[in-house]
Amino acid sequence: MMQTASLRLERVERHFLQGESRLTILDQADLAISPGEMVALVAPSGSGKSTLLHIAGLLERPDGGDVVVNGQSCGALDDAGRTAMRRAAIGFVYQFHHLLPEFTALENVMLPQMIGGLKRDVAAERAHALLDYMRLGHRTKHRPSELSGGEQQRVAIARAVANNPFVLLADEPTGNLDPTTSNYVFDAMTALVRQSGVAALIATHNHDLARRMDRAVTLQDGKILPHTL
Repeated sequence: MMQTASLRLERVERHFLQGESRLTILDQADLAISPGEMVALVAPSGSGKSTLLHIAGLLERPDGGDVVVNGQSCGALDDAGRTAMRRAAIGFVYQFHHLLPEFTALENVMLPQMIGGLKRDVAAERAHALLDYMRLGHRTKHRPSELSGGEQQRVAIARAVANNPFVLLADEPTGNLDPTTSNYVFDAMTALVRQSGVAALIATHNHDLARRMDRAVTLQDGKILPHTL
């Protein structure tokens, strides 16, 4: 039996008006990512990577086509439905960690779970487990300002998967780190993806990291195409 893709983009269209002309960013773009698969998105700046990630993450509506998350079409969802889907099924990691500075590492990972309805003790137990997995068990009580850049990003990754999402979207997650720390963070993220079975789409300019993923895609003339590194 064929495995259902955790994320599917089906004939996605996105256009912008530039003066009196129409600028096409995505043109009948198709992509499917399976559970536990890591796909690198490698494309030049200005090609539409951020737009693609925003549409895949239900932060932006396409002009045509559909986004399907774990078998559920999201095209007809209203804003409340899209918010609920993002909260339950999609995790985000950005180049800058965006941790809440007034909260500890543990609390940063607990918060999305509590917003999702989990009780504090249950959220704390899972947050502890995730931070232990990311080798941060000894840093749970530290605030972001007391953590290194690599530690902050590992907390951000733990936060992104705290609600057991089906899809993980990452935009240059190691772009702000030195090469050694970048490799360490990438290895931790890879282990978490494999262990959890989340489908990961990771935008990166780092070809060395992209080669370590299952496959790479690029954007060309609005299409999502296989990319050879």
